[in-house]
Order: sequence, then structure tokens, then C-alpha cells
Amino acid sequence: MSKSVEMDQLDPESGGSRFQVARASVQFGPQPVRESETTGGFSPDSNSNSHGRPSIYETKYLRSLRHYLTRDALPRETHYRNLGSIAEGRLRPTIDELRDENYVKDAGDAEADADQTELKGKVIKFGWIEGVYMRCLLNIWGVMLFLRLTWVVGEAGIVEALAIICAANMVTVITTISMSAVATNGQIKGGGIYYMISRSLGPEFGASIGLLFTVSNSVAVAMYVVGFCSSFSDMLREYAGEDAMIVDGGVNDARIIGSVAMVLILALAIVGMDWVTRVQLLLLFLLIASQVDFVVGCFMGPQDDTEKAQGFEGLSFDLLKENAWNDYRPFEGIDYNFFSVFGVFFPAVTGIVAGANLSGDLKDPAEAIPKGTLLAILTTFCTYIVYPIMIAAAAKRYASGDIRELNVTDPNGEMSMDGKNETLYPVYNCTGRIDDCDYGTQISSQVMGLLSAWAPLIYAGCFAATLSSAIASLVGAPRVLQALAKDKLYPYIHFFAKGYGANQDPFRGYVIVFIVAECCVLIGQLNPIANLSSEVFLAAYALINLSCFHASLLKSPGWRPVFKYYNAWVSLLGAIICMVVMFLCDAIIGTVVLVITLLLYLFVSYRKLDVNWGSTTQAQTYVTALGFMQRLNQVRDHVKNYRPQVLVLSGMPGDRPPLVDFANALTKNLSLLICGHVVKGPITPRAKSAIQNQANAWLQRHKVRAFYSVIEDQSYEHGAVALMQLAGLGNLKPNMTLMGYKNDWRTCPRDEVQQYFSCVNEALDNYLAVAILRVKNGLDFSAEMGEDPNSPLHKSNTSTSLKGDGANGSDEGSDEPNDRSATSGDATPRVTTVDGKKKNGEELYVSRTGEPLPAQVVENLTQFRSKQKGFIDVWWLYDDGGLTLLLPYILTSRSQWADCKLRVFALANKRGELDTEKRSMAALLSKFRIDYSDVIVIDDVTKKAEQSTRDTFNEMIAPFKKDDESDIPDEISVTDSELLANKDKTNRHLRLHELVQQHSKDSSLVVMTLPMTRKGTVHAPLYMAWLEMMTKDMPPFLMIRGNQTSVLTFYS
Repeated sequence: MSKSVEMDQLDPESGGSRFQVARASVQFGPQPVRESETTGGFSPDSNSNSHGRPSIYETKYLRSLRHYLTRDALPRETHYRNLGSIAEGRLRPTIDELRDENYVKDAGDAEADADQTELKGKVIKFGWIEGVYMRCLLNIWGVMLFLRLTWVVGEAGIVEALAIICAANMVTVITTISMSAVATNGQIKGGGIYYMISRSLGPEFGASIGLLFTVSNSVAVAMYVVGFCSSFSDMLREYAGEDAMIVDGGVNDARIIGSVAMVLILALAIVGMDWVTRVQLLLLFLLIASQVDFVVGCFMGPQDDTEKAQGFEGLSFDLLKENAWNDYRPFEGIDYNFFSVFGVFFPAVTGIVAGANLSGDLKDPAEAIPKGTLLAILTTFCTYIVYPIMIAAAAKRYASGDIRELNVTDPNGEMSMDGKNETLYPVYNCTGRIDDCDYGTQISSQVMGLLSAWAPLIYAGCFAATLSSAIASLVGAPRVLQALAKDKLYPYIHFFAKGYGANQDPFRGYVIVFIVAECCVLIGQLNPIANLSSEVFLAAYALINLSCFHASLLKSPGWRPVFKYYNAWVSLLGAIICMVVMFLCDAIIGTVVLVITLLLYLFVSYRKLDVNWGSTTQAQTYVTALGFMQRLNQVRDHVKNYRPQVLVLSGMPGDRPPLVDFANALTKNLSLLICGHVVKGPITPRAKSAIQNQANAWLQRHKVRAFYSVIEDQSYEHGAVALMQLAGLGNLKPNMTLMGYKNDWRTCPRDEVQQYFSCVNEALDNYLAVAILRVKNGLDFSAEMGEDPNSPLHKSNTSTSLKGDGANGSDEGSDEPNDRSATSGDATPRVTTVDGKKKNGEELYVSRTGEPLPAQVVENLTQFRSKQKGFIDVWWLYDDGGLTLLLPYILTSRSQWADCKLRVFALANKRGELDTEKRSMAALLSKFRIDYSDVIVIDDVTKKAEQSTRDTFNEMIAPFKKDDESDIPDEISVTDSELLANKDKTNRHLRLHELVQQHSKDSSLVVMTLPMTRKGTVHAPLYMAWLEMMTKDMPPFLMIRGNQTSVLTFYS
């Protein structure tokens, strides 16, 4: 059968549209393929067939419609796979392909699906019946059904036993519902519960649950095998005599039998899943037959006095009432209560994950897991409700097994009549002689065999239950471990990721699970193993429920499970119940399991794995951040809570590491830091995304907590203004702009100087504080790093409007034309240390050729990461709100600057008021609670500058002076009228140059109030000359101007 689409003839004169779909029809039988269809095109001769009907166009050739009618692709499943289209070998067309007919797709645009490797051999996939339902039945009808269900009834009584069974099944039903929701929220792969949790809650929870599930299933294998050993030993004693044994008839016999069974189960697992399924199917039939045998035997009643003496009375309402209430007594040296009995029984219902653990071997996991698991729970719940009632109505709690005592009625005892001179008591009265009673629900583990029509079939069913459950656990645990190893969440376990054969069987995982289970088998006792298994499963189920609740609560658009019968609050209730029951069953083991889970979570979190699975923890991060942002937006600013929120015009962060490091010292993870980058276009969105990824990777490697924002504009000035106005969100936005000093302002094109000057003006116009950082050898190291021809900026042929001379140490705070260092030459994934090396001693900063940079260059690169000593001189010339004083104080609170002391320089209003001004400034600093080493008041700033200083200044501005006949605009030149109008200011700045040289030449950092840029009175060249004079030949120099709003207060 082939589907086809009928199309009208492509005749422009027919009055129809160029492409019309007449109707879709289904053609049965083979259809002739025309040559035009084979080539994927339209033939003029094939528009209609011989009957005049529209031609038939096979749907498998619909792809060719893209070449004739539209470039858009039809919706296909392959377009939504993780890595790419497997069927077509490509993704859907990109926006560039759709909008630009001349676009040439890069070779790296389409990614190959690395997971799709051709496997040799037959791939076996199972449906929901044989893959989930049957396996869950075999696991739930396990060792507890035959060996501990009668004991549970004897200890707890029928009322509490049914309560235990209902509570256990309530936990598993809620967990299964949660698991079904998670399993149907998209396509799942191998790894079962681990895969679901890790992709839902994230790698931290997934790694914890994966390892816990591997351990718990390994322990469960031992639990089932020990149950088999116990049943086998009982069978030997019953049919071969009480003295039948291998070594001691006890623990050592169990160890020997269990070890042999473990080897056989391992061999079956290695043979392959096909044989495992066949064996389990046979065991299931045997298991069902044994249960039928039990039911029939209960209705038949005891067949002889021996069965009566061993506690089998037959179905009786009076006996049911007698067994209604609990009778908790020590068993195997352990005292039990309701919750401890629950802990022993709970593993009986933990088989719900048997099918989910094989998710990679299912045809449709999303359908098979919910359907098979829920039906298996319903089926087994019915049996677990009916069987305890039948047991309580048919069997006694205690029985001596002595036929002679059947007719004894005196509770005080009677002398035997056989001449042995023994005192006989009523057969069911074991008070005071518990050691003489070997039968009954509270003592014997083979009561179900006693109640059956044919006891050997019960033994066979017990063997089938225990062995099938052990096989299921041994097959499931390695697959969880294999999926965990593939994700590389833990070190040193990738060895177990390798699979063999078409089904990728985890043979290595089989071996390690076998070793763990064998160690538990050597314990030889069932109940301690059952308690440990219960605690681990309860912890795992709690996380399953938590994942469903968490995903539902966040209402992420990606949470769209096909299974609709879940509720977030029911899942939360299930998680709480699991945690409570964990501690009620066994507080010590529960605490150990919880601590291990927490440690595993913290370990994976500490490793900071580079995985992106779209987990609910990622969604929670977004929701939490959004909520706090909205709350922050309602908070009014207060001077006591002021923090410098810095927009640093760094370009690519790796081009100017000192500038970024200095900005990071101001914010230090406690305030907002945004690295702004202006790129001159055009630049493709793909290249822009690559630039962002490179910059963010650099920031992450160097442990700089900052955001990176790139903007495309033809003008550096316009781009910088856009960053100032648009960077940030709500109240979390910059209040300060940090720029690098433009060293090449005298040699670069004058329009670049004007744009740089305009950025200062625009920042102040937007009420942003402005800071300009200058260091001796410049901040731009892109030239030393070299140019990367593979960088996205290089490919896009971008250029900046403020091109500086990197060799001269220029730093405009803008972007380099061709982005000479898109990656900063930093190929290492580790953060730099003080000496610019990684922790293992390798060079961190290297050139493009991989050669280490000169020591002097590395020292300059890392100058603000090293320890600073000496003075930070603060030239607080004008009151700008206190930012000039606050920033140096913040620096002294950082570890790099902690050894530096503040010296505060201020100007005096009058020469005769030096002492008054000094005391006043000292008092103000004390009120601000700012420690300082000295206060120095300058009284001769208005003194005329030295002639040599004036000559240097005049020489500096000479190239910018405007002649009368020159047509150069005033904005990029220096006129005589401007010099005359700013004569006093110029002299003051020249004097400051002399004073700074005199007092702060040897300081670690100089901070000075930035001269104000008055509109219309001073232009770019003159202003830059002022800055040049004040900062030249000095240690690192920060010039800052607040926005005239107070950032300091002395009020509490």
C-alpha cells in the first residue's frame, strides 16, 4: 500500500493555482513509477494520466516540492531529533537559507548523529507485555510472596497485614503514576529510572539515583538468591530428612547454594536478552501454576493429621478472627513492629521498575512503561489482598508439629501414653516452649507449601519467583550503570559504558553487579538485606515523585506528558510518605542512605559538569531568577544599599584581561558586571552566537562572574549608547560605565576621538557614573595574543570605528576591527593564578601558535590578579556623591588590595584654612566609617604651572589647533577661543599633573575625580589633553566621576 497525493495539472491557462492538492487517496497494489517522479521533478507529459485524471504524486517525493514551490521544509519528525535528521542527513533549512538564495551553508552547520552507529547482529525490542508487564509480575511475585507473606500475617495479623500491603501499594501506585508522567514526557533511551530522573531533575539528582538504583538492584539480586537458598534448604530437609545438609544446614549452606545460583544467573544474562525472556516466560507459567496450587490447597483443607499438627486447619472464620490482630515477637534475634515488618515486606512490591530499567530494549517505552507497570500492580495487588486472608483463615501462628498433641486439650500438659514419659501440650499452644515449635506462620517460612494441594509445586513456584526476580535485577542494574557511565557524571566509571552486540549488552556491568550481589549473598540472611534494599528503593521512589512534582509545579512549556492521570500534589505526598517511611522502617539505615544521596548530589554539583538536558532545575533557576528580579524591581533604591553596577566597555573580554579583572575587583560576585562589546556589522546571528559563547567561556574559565552583551552597530558611539540604555533588566542595570583609556587619541582618526569623548558625555547624560582606567603599558593585549583567522568576527569581516594601535597599548574600551583575539589566545579551561599559569604549572596565556608569552607580558596581563601593596591615593577633588571615595574603599575589601592603605587628597578653599579643611575631611571620613592612613589638603592648585609643563601641553595640542582658514569642525579641533575660555581649568589640570607626580608617583593605584565635560565649552581634543597630562607616566590611574547622587551616608 502506498499513499499518494493527486495534483491538478500545472497549466497556467487552466485557471487553477500553480499547485493544488485535489485529494489524498490510497492506492493498493504496486503503482508504476514515472520517470519524472524518479528524478523528483515535474514532466510536461505526466500532468495527467490516460483517463484525464490529475496525476498521482507519491508522498515519498514530496521533498522535491521545496525545489519548485518553496524553500520551506514540510514538518518531519527527523527535524526534531537531538542532533540532526537521520533520514535526510540534515536539519530543516535555516533562516539564512530561507531568506538568502545565495547563502552557502557551512560544512559544520549540520551535525551528524553520533549515537547512530551501525550495530551488527539482531536488535531485540520488546512490547509492553513481555517487556514490562511480564517482568513486573515476575519481580513483584518474588521471594516475599512465598517466604515472608505468611510471616507478615503471623506477626502483624490480618488487619495490619492488609494495612501494610495497601500502604506499600499506595507508595508504588503513586510512584508509578509519577514515573509514567515522566516517562511519557518525550522519548526516553536506555537507563530506565536514571535516564528519566537525570533528564527531569538534572544530573545531580540523576547521578545520585543512578548509583543508588545500581546498588539497590544489586542488593535485590542477593535478596532474591538468599530467598531461593532458604527455600531450597527447607526442601532438602523436608524431602531428604532433617539431617540433610551440605555443610552445616544453615548460613554456610545458603552461601554455597547462592554462589552456584549467582553463577548460573550471570551465565544466562551473558547469553542474551532473548534467552532471558524465554526463561522468564517459562518461570512465569510455573509461578502462576504454583499460586493456583496454593488456592486449591486452601479450599481442600488438611489431608492428614501431619498437616493439622503443623498448623493447617483449613479455611475457618473463627481462625480468621483469631489471626486478626498483631502478635509481634522476636524473629531471628530481631524485635519487630508495624514499620519494621513493613520494611521487610516492602521489597515485595518494588518490582515496578523491572520494566523501566529496560527502557532501552522497549519498542515504545512511553506506552509500555505506564501500561505494563500499572496493570502489573493491579494484578499483584489483588493477589496480595486475597492470599493473606486465606492464610489467616487457614493457618495457625504456632504449631508443634507433633501428631500426638492433636488430642491434648489440657493447657497444663498431659503425660504421653507411649512410654517415653514426655509431657504433651495442645499442639497449637507454644507458650513457654517456643523452641519446641517449628511450625506456624510466625516460625516456618514454608507455610504456603503446607497449605497447597501439592507442596513440590510451591517449591517450584518459589524457585521461579526468586530466580526470575534475581534475573530481572541482574539484567536491569547493569543497564542503569551503563547509562550512568555513558554520561560521565562520575570519574573512573566510564569503563562500564561499553556495550556489546546489537543490543549493546553491558557485560562489564554484569560482572560488577555480580560481585556486589555475591558479597551480599555471603551475608546469608534475608531480612537485613531486605531492610537495606527497602531503604534504597524508598529513597529512589521519593526522587521519582519529587521530579514529577517539581516539573508540574514549574509549568514549563516543555512539560507535556502524554500520561494525564497525575497530580503534582499527589506526587509530593508520595515523596513525603517515602521519606517518612524510610525513617520509620529503620532510622539508622535510612539516615545512611540519605547522607550518601546528599554526598553524591554535592559531589556531582561540585564537579560542575557541562551538561544541558533541559532539566527542571534549570527551569527552576529561571523561575527563581525571574521572581527575584520582579521583587527587586519593586525595591526602591537607598544609599545604604548602593552597589557599583558596572558596564565595562571591554570588547571581547580576552582582549583586555586587566580591564575586566579590575572591574571584577569592584563587583567581586556581589554586584552586577556586564562586559559590553560593540561590533561593526554586518555579522550573522550564527557568528554573533559564537562570539557570545567564546566570551562567556572565557569569563567562566577565569571565574569572572559577569554577563556579556554584544551589540552590532556601524558606529562605536551609537553602539555604546545602546549598551548604556539597554543593558540590564529592571533595577538590575548598570549605574556606572568603565572604559579603558584611549592611548592613541593623538594618532588615530579624529572622528574616533570625538566618538570616545561622546561616550563620556552620553554616559553622564544617562545619569551613569563614568570611570576611565589607564595603566602604564595599556590594556589591549590582542596584538600580543595574535589574530585568530577562525574567529567568528574575522569571518564576518567586522571592523570597529575606534581602531587603536595595539602595539602602543591602546585601549579604547571598544572592539578591535577584526577582533584580533576572539578567544584571547587562551586555550586552557582553567583560571589563571598570580603568575599566569595553571595549577599544574603549564602556561595559561599563550600566543596563537601555542608558545608562552614573555614574562613581562604575562605580568601585565595579570597585574590586577596579583597581591598589591602600598598606597591607594584618592584625589577627591570635587564632591560627585562620594563615588570617588567609595570605589577605593571597596577595593581595599578585596584580597588583592587588602594590604593597601588609603591616602586622601583634597583641595582647600583658601590657603589659610588648611588645618580646618584637614580636620573637616578627617571628621567626614570618620563619619563614613572609612579607614585611612592620612589626609592631605592641597592649597596651591591654582598656582601657575611650570613652563615645562605648559610647553608639553602646548606641544600635545598643537596638531589639533585650528587655523583661521581651516574647515575642520570645532568639535574635533582646539580653537583659541576655547583655550581662552578654559584657561584657568587648563592651568588647574596642569598643576594637578605636577602635584600627582610629586605625591603619588610610587602608589599602587591613583584614583582621581574625573573633570566634568561641560557641553559646548570643551571639545574632545582639549579634554583628552587634560586627561593625558594628569595620567601620563603614572601607576594605574582611575579617573571617576559620579552622577552627583550620594552613594555614602553616615546615618544608620
